[in-house]
Amino acid sequence: MNHHDYDKALHFMIWGQWDDLLVLMVRTRDHFLSKKIETFLHACYYPGTESEMLKSHENLLNYLDHAQATSHSTIYMY
Repeated sequence: MNHHDYDKALHFMIWGQWDDLLVLMVRTRDHFLSKKIETFLHACYYPGTESEMLKSHENLLNYLDHAQATSHSTIYMY
């Protein structure tokens, strides 16, 4: 997977660039990322409760954290 997608998603979330996040959702090849973004944007635009929105936000951040940790190659320093 392209780790730049995770960086972009985090940047778009921090700065509230929902339109760019939507475009990333469509273009990314990571289906899990796409689904997490879809759930988050849906919760933002059609909030049922604040806890649902916060939960989807937290789920997306957790996935981004996990994906970034596993996608970056390990650098060994001697």
